[in-house]
Amino acid sequence: MSLPRIPTRSLRAHQFAGLAPGPRLIVTGAVHGNETAGTRGIERVLAEIESGAIEIVRGSVTFVPVCNPLAYVHGRRMGDRNLNRRLQATATPQDNEDRIAGVLCRWLAQHEVLLDLHTFRSPGQPFVMRGPADNRGDLEPFAHAEAEAQLAAHVGPNRIVEGWMDAYAAGVARRRARALTPGAVHEDPSYGVGTTEFMRSAGGYGITLECGQHDDPGAPDVAHRSIRQALALLGLAELPLAPPARPFECLGLAEVVDRHAEGDRFARTWSSFDPLAAGELIALRADGSEVRAPQAGYIVFPDHGALPGHEWFYLAQASTRPL
Repeated sequence: MSLPRIPTRSLRAHQFAGLAPGPRLIVTGAVHGNETAGTRGIERVLAEIESGAIEIVRGSVTFVPVCNPLAYVHGRRMGDRNLNRRLQATATPQDNEDRIAGVLCRWLAQHEVLLDLHTFRSPGQPFVMRGPADNRGDLEPFAHAEAEAQLAAHVGPNRIVEGWMDAYAAGVARRRARALTPGAVHEDPSYGVGTTEFMRSAGGYGITLECGQHDDPGAPDVAHRSIRQALALLGLAELPLAPPARPFECLGLAEVVDRHAEGDRFARTWSSFDPLAAGELIALRADGSEVRAPQAGYIVFPDHGALPGHEWFYLAQASTRPL
C-alpha cells in the first residue's frame, strides 16, 4: 500500500533553536520507508512545538520525518538499496540511497546526538541498539559511551542490544573465507555503517530505537515518548524526565549467520529474541546440514525472506557490560 505522496527528489528537515547554548540533536524517521512509527512520532512532536506545548529553549533540534522518500511513498523498505548500510557521501552517486546519503551525512555531521527511529518485521517488544564501549580501535573508535548509555537508558525500552559492528565484521571475514562473491559490497566492513555508526565516526553519538513491529498501533507512541525524553534529558526543552525503565536486559550480538542457498530454511518460525538452548536446531541448509545454537542465547533479526549470500539471522548472548 502506498503512503501519502511526498517529493522523492528532496529531503525535508524541520529545525528549532533555543536562545541559550546547548547540544545539537537530530531525530530521524523512515530510514526504511515501511517503518513509519518514527515519522508519526516526529509529526506529533512537531505539532506540539508549533502549538507552544513544547518550546525549544536551549541548543537545537532537527527533525527529518522521512529520510527515504522514494521508499516511503511506495511503503517498502528500500528505494534501490538499504539506506542503513554503507551510509557515506560519494562524489559519484549511483542510486537513490547514494543521493540521500550526500545530504543526510552532511546533516548528521552538523549535530552531536542522534535519535534514529525504526520498527521491525516480526512480533516483539521495543528495544534500543547502542554502540561500543569507549575505545581507540580501528573498527569503531568511540569516546561518548557514557552519554550514549544515558540516552539509551531514558528513551523507554529496557532491552539494550550492542555489538553490531563487531558481529558484522566477523560475518564479513566468514564471507571472504567462503569466497562466493568476491568484491561484493557486503563483504566490506564499511557496509555495516548506518546512521548511528556514521554519527559516531563524525564525533557524535546516537542510538537506534526499534519502536515495535511495523504495524503495531502502539509503536508511534513509543517514538513520540522517546523524542520527548531525549529533549528533556538533553535540556533542550523544559519537560519532565521519566526515570529509566529498570531493570535492564543487556544483550550482545555475537555472530551473524548468512543464508547460503535458496534451499536453506528455518526449522521453525522465529521472532527476534526468542531464547535458544545450547545445541537447539535453528535451521537446515539446502545440503541437509544443520545449523544449531553453539550455546544458550537468543536469535535476533531472523529474516525469513533473506536472499542467498545475505544476512539470515544473528545470535546474541547476555552482555557483561553494564548500562
